[in-house]
Amino acid sequence: MTPRPGHMTVTVKSFATLREVMDAELQIHFPAGATVRSMLAELTVRYNGLDELLFTAPETLRDFVNILQNGRNIHFLAGLDTPLADGDTIALFPPAAGG
Repeated sequence: MTPRPGHMTVTVKSFATLREVMDAELQIHFPAGATVRSMLAELTVRYNGLDELLFTAPETLRDFVNILQNGRNIHFLAGLDTPLADGDTIALFPPAAGG
């Protein structure tokens, strides 16, 4: 499905425990100017329970949650304000458990 003019399509992939509450992969259309923050806001509305897995407080990511934009951690970009672009792939990783 082609996005409307002024919109973009982003592929979102989830891993590990996030797959218990959301799809493993989906494509979402966003208006131009969307950011990782606005993408996460959309996803937490769509998927019940996702908010608790990603955030400790509103807009405060849990420690060790990793979000990659085309393989680059958003922590090293603009964080939650990292702009999205048409064709981006966003990977969501919950904190890893183990020992």
